[in-house]
Amino acid sequence: MAERIQTTGPAGPLFRAVIAPLQAFFRFEAAGGVLLLVTTLVALAWANSPWKDAYHHLFSLPFEVTVGGVAVHFSFEALINDGLMTIFFFVVGMEIKRELLIGELRSYQRALLPAVAALGGMIAPAVIYAAINWGTPELRGWAIPMATDIAFSLGVLTVLKKHVPWSLIVFLTALAIFDDMGGIAVIALFYGTGIHWPWLAVAALFTLTVAAVGRGLIVRNGLAWGVVGVALWYTVHRAGIHPTIAGVLLGLLIPARSAPSGREILASLSDYLQQLLARPTEEEISQAEVLEIEERLEDLEPPLNRFVHLLHPYVAFGIVPLFALTNAGVDLSGVSLHALARPVPLGIALGLFLGKQLGIFGFTVLALRTRLSPMPTGGRAYEVWGVSAVGGIGFTVALFVATLAFRDAPQTLAEAKLGILVGSAASALFGFLLLWRGGKALATARN
Repeated sequence: MAERIQTTGPAGPLFRAVIAPLQAFFRFEAAGGVLLLVTTLVALAWANSPWKDAYHHLFSLPFEVTVGGVAVHFSFEALINDGLMTIFFFVVGMEIKRELLIGELRSYQRALLPAVAALGGMIAPAVIYAAINWGTPELRGWAIPMATDIAFSLGVLTVLKKHVPWSLIVFLTALAIFDDMGGIAVIALFYGTGIHWPWLAVAALFTLTVAAVGRGLIVRNGLAWGVVGVALWYTVHRAGIHPTIAGVLLGLLIPARSAPSGREILASLSDYLQQLLARPTEEEISQAEVLEIEERLEDLEPPLNRFVHLLHPYVAFGIVPLFALTNAGVDLSGVSLHALARPVPLGIALGLFLGKQLGIFGFTVLALRTRLSPMPTGGRAYEVWGVSAVGGIGFTVALFVATLAFRDAPQTLAEAKLGILVGSAASALFGFLLLWRGGKALATARN
């Protein structure tokens, strides 16, 4: 990707300083996508091996936590899906806030095209699934094929970085963020256990209080935010909304500015450095003084950026792969063409493969034709089509929604997972081939 960005001239160092973290993020997501693929394959192999009973036994292990005489019982799977995935959504919430404030979604013009494309990419898959499963209890899974997995998708585009303009990689990332927003709203509204209004009022009041306090008091302490997060998780859970939504709310509450201001911190640091430089040259700077400089520099980074940088490695290389290992283990012993033709896996697979392409590409073309937004710089129609196909890789959030939709129907859940795997694999392969062949044809034409 770096070779597509010109950094020559006097603005080069400043430009690199701004764009380097974004490039590092994409490389990070791509690496996470590779690990996600490995753990998915491990889960599939394990669930179809002679040791498959051990696989299911591991994730059904019971745990008990007692606090103040109150015992809470849960399984290892519930710990991952309801507990650790809250941290995943916490990071998602912070990344959404960062993109809205300083990233690709900070202006109407930048955000419009991926927002329109994401809307199409959510509507079309849901319509296809609903049409196939209409009038059945399985209609509850209509939201499963709506999701785009950013780690897998960026992993595919990173492999094809010589064939895809940087602007389209950013477009897909912004699209996936809007996709996450839609998915979060759907989970909150349709996949709870029934709204309990008194607890919802408590959760809302608690959220508003934390937001109000956060406007005047910038809290950098991670432990303090952890306590707030646990309290918010509990109130949201008791309100009947899936508790992972608490992670999103908390992520949106994290301050995105420093206190004191960056200018004040730099002025204070400048005074401190002047004091050190005024000392005799033979007097060495102590380790404590070096640590003081580091701490003052760390204060320049807002809590939001700090927490994202701190947690992102654990989420990308720990929580998400562990979630995949827990939920991607589908028993394929009875899989046949007949099994794939059942309404649930067929609706999901077609929703991801066809629905995402039709929705993303169709709504993008509509926005371009009506001049709502311009084409991403350097983008061509076949590349937008290829990126639309890659957007059909729905994995992490799709599996998560499936576990919520069919938690009481193990056989249907297994079919849903099968549809997710098939639809995602087909989207990845088709999108890869489309972009790769298109890139080769363009290179040949230029020569």
